[in-house]
Amino acid sequence: MPVSAVYLSRRSLLLGSIAGVFGSSWWPRPVLAASKAADATWDLTTEQWRQRLSTEAYDVLRNEGTERPFTSSLNAEKRSGTYHCAGCDQPLFSSEAKFDSGTGWPSFWQPLQGAIATKVDFKLIIPRTEYHCSRCGGHQGHVFNDGPRPTGKRYCNNGVALVFLPAG
Repeated sequence: MPVSAVYLSRRSLLLGSIAGVFGSSWWPRPVLAASKAADATWDLTTEQWRQRLSTEAYDVLRNEGTERPFTSSLNAEKRSGTYHCAGCDQPLFSSEAKFDSGTGWPSFWQPLQGAIATKVDFKLIIPRTEYHCSRCGGHQGHVFNDGPRPTGKRYCNNGVALVFLPAG
């Protein structure tokens, strides 16, 4: 066995040291629980939110949790209507934009105009685009670039963060 195989080269040692210093000094910024409400009417206290929402909805909307896949009855909803934020009842998606993504969560290719806002989420280390209700700031889900035409987007929503109102 050659001696070079046993010892680290100076280049490897230098690169390893730089990576170690960088890795130990860098940490992703923490993601805040829920986004700030754009409408001051919906800037509620923790206790007020807990009174309004179920335990599961509170975890998703206010703590940016994720419900288990294939557990939402909205995943199989096929009627015409509108999907509203479970926190403040703001309309977010039309049933016309809903599609079956096979992921286990209700998915849409387009939100209603002005209904959502986005931010970058680093919870899984790699950046993802998180979206939330533009009125109350409640976490809804994440948007991905693997959806159908015409937008190519997949708004993957937690069903517990939505309320469906049938048309008519």
